[in-house]
Amino acid sequence: MARRSIIAANWKMNGDLTLVNTMVNALSEVDFQNNVNVVICPSSPYLSALVAKTKEQKLGPTFAVGAQNVSEHENGAYTGEISTKMLQELSVEFVIIGHSERRSYFKESSTQIAHKVSVALNAGLTPILCIGESELERATEQTETVLASQLQPVIDEVGIEKFVDVVIAYEPVWAIGTGKTASSEMAQETHQFIRQFIAQADENVADKVPLLYGGSVNASNCEELFAQADIDGGLIGGASLKAEQFKVICLAAKGK
Repeated sequence: MARRSIIAANWKMNGDLTLVNTMVNALSEVDFQNNVNVVICPSSPYLSALVAKTKEQKLGPTFAVGAQNVSEHENGAYTGEISTKMLQELSVEFVIIGHSERRSYFKESSTQIAHKVSVALNAGLTPILCIGESELERATEQTETVLASQLQPVIDEVGIEKFVDVVIAYEPVWAIGTGKTASSEMAQETHQFIRQFIAQADENVADKVPLLYGGSVNASNCEELFAQADIDGGLIGGASLKAEQFKVICLAAKGK
């Protein structure tokens, strides 16, 4: 079975109702390639509006709504947190987990992130698991060690067989929002390592897991990046706030 391509938009703490309407209207004009999914992940206050707008425009199964975070707890005294049940009720299908900003600013550990992946999978949500190294770690040739240390706790928690329902986004921390982008060769080399690392546990699963690249992806560099053998799409930040540029990125994606 061919791997699907996924273009996921991470709006972070940006966007508004106007962008929700503008983006959905723009995407409704696009004929996506077969085996391509587009996921928009707005801030939580806009999830309901985005779901409603996609239904109004009848975007269909190609398009999905995702959240930027989820709690590892089902309910309780966790002010400000969002549970999987809440996301299910809003018809959210994907959730970003382990983004470098969550790891850095909010001190989420790989163990906590593994728990979040587990509860998301148990709730029928598709986790977009983010991994990536810092500029110093890249410079000191620790990239593979770091990525392995971020992946292994999740494998240990959920089991390798569950990774057929996981999307992995490789985002080098030094390229997020900086304008710096890994060369297509560098990105492919790292994605190949990720796939091979998963293959050590299960080759069949490794062949099916979509691997996304994130880190200053834009309309100019997306086609070359997505052409690489092990890059199945992108997790898009700043460019996903610009409807016309995001359309170009979506059209560059093709299932493998």
